[in-house]
Amino acid sequence: MTSTTSNATGPAPGAAVAGTDGRTAGPDPRRWWALAVIAVAQLMVVLDATIVNIALPQAQRALAITDADRQWVVTAYTLTFGGLLLLGGRIADYWGRKRAFVTGIVGFALASALGGLAQNGEMLFAARALQGAFGALLAPASLALLTVMFTEARERAKAFGVYGAIAGGGAAVGLLLGGVLTEYTSWRWCLLVNIPVAAVAVLTAVPLVTESRAHGNTRYDIPGAILVTAGLVSLVYGFTKASTNGWHAAVTWSFIVAAVLLLALFVLVEMRSANPLVPMRILVHRTRGGAYLSSLLTGVGFIGAMLFLTYYLQGVLGFSPIRAGVGSLPLTVGVLVTAGVASALVPKVGAKPLMAVGSVVAALGMLWLAQIGVQTSYWTHVLPPMFVMGAGLGLVFVPLGNVGLVGVGEHDAGAASAVINASQQVGGSLGTALLNTIATTATTAYMVAHPVTGLDPAAARLTGLRALVRGFVIAFGWGAALLGVAAVIVLVLIRATKEDTPTGAPTHLG
Repeated sequence: MTSTTSNATGPAPGAAVAGTDGRTAGPDPRRWWALAVIAVAQLMVVLDATIVNIALPQAQRALAITDADRQWVVTAYTLTFGGLLLLGGRIADYWGRKRAFVTGIVGFALASALGGLAQNGEMLFAARALQGAFGALLAPASLALLTVMFTEARERAKAFGVYGAIAGGGAAVGLLLGGVLTEYTSWRWCLLVNIPVAAVAVLTAVPLVTESRAHGNTRYDIPGAILVTAGLVSLVYGFTKASTNGWHAAVTWSFIVAAVLLLALFVLVEMRSANPLVPMRILVHRTRGGAYLSSLLTGVGFIGAMLFLTYYLQGVLGFSPIRAGVGSLPLTVGVLVTAGVASALVPKVGAKPLMAVGSVVAALGMLWLAQIGVQTSYWTHVLPPMFVMGAGLGLVFVPLGNVGLVGVGEHDAGAASAVINASQQVGGSLGTALLNTIATTATTAYMVAHPVTGLDPAAARLTGLRALVRGFVIAFGWGAALLGVAAVIVLVLIRATKEDTPTGAPTHLG
């Protein structure tokens, strides 16, 4: 079901404006300025993701966070982000896209301040969860605003191209800025830096972005949001307990079984609800469903495995935070290079070939990264595979956003955009928790098989580094396998051709 968009305070930017003679006067000229505002907000979210990755080793030491719990710095954010994105999309559609956008920015900044002032791990985890909750309001509102503002195909392509380029560039800026702030100030400023960015975004959004909202049934599915978020938290906590208590422990499987039951109940509620959080009409479409599942697996494999890259660079190769930030840039460069190519090729060849090839290339890059060792060179074993992996992901991201919006009406624009983002974030949450457990288990097994008792300090340290790298290698291998499965999903399920692939929204893993 589709509906028209109403404007609370005037025409939506980019919408046709009626002239005094009753004819259409043309699109609102403010739409491009509004795009700039949305890009600034997106920059804040992307900065946060990459900055925190670089700062994580220092934050872990400063707050005495254990290896088993360190993944909560990532998953506390991605769980609430992914679990509440679906509700956030509906709120953006019904409550008002501009209102949701501004509220998301302000809340994100306040949560960042709380994280920057954290005195222990629990306080940092809570702040990250709040960031995710407000990000879940901000992200779908941003994409829905772009969908409503730019209705002409060529302009929409340009708008989403600018949005995607700034998002990718923001990832690079975050890596560099994270290294500088961590090395010369404190890891805390990697969160506090969001405050001035948010202030600029809010002050410019108020006069430039015009309100719009969808009509129709506007009730919210609160039970669905609670069930899906609780189910995901339980599943991640079960994975976390596996790293400390083992996979055979009753507590591990108690949380996993509870997660399955909660998620199954969520599906039942959605099927029977008059106001579902996830309308089945969005998911049952074969091509869109394939895109969402591919997005989920890409998040599991890519985001989950990337937790270990910064630990390898700083903890094993001995890179400073700045060097680690610069050393991570080839991944972003690879994404930017092929994202531009993908934008030009989608209308010519369609989304399916690009997504399939990109997933395979990304998997091969991660397999190459799995060849690292304690004394391997960054120039031969890290830089090249990172670029290859980024190049593959760039071919996936742009078409993925297009395919995920195939045939979606304006009434569901926020919800469909939220499903795209939620699938990535949920995948990242599950992947980070699962692969962290796999890595720590492999590291522990290596230490048991190679005891350091009786060894001199240098030999004991070398054994410890080899154990760490063993865990990283196993995690990268699993990540590559999951990216390969994503390629199979694309080939089997996605049937969209270049004729029915819209010029839709890009998607990202920030």
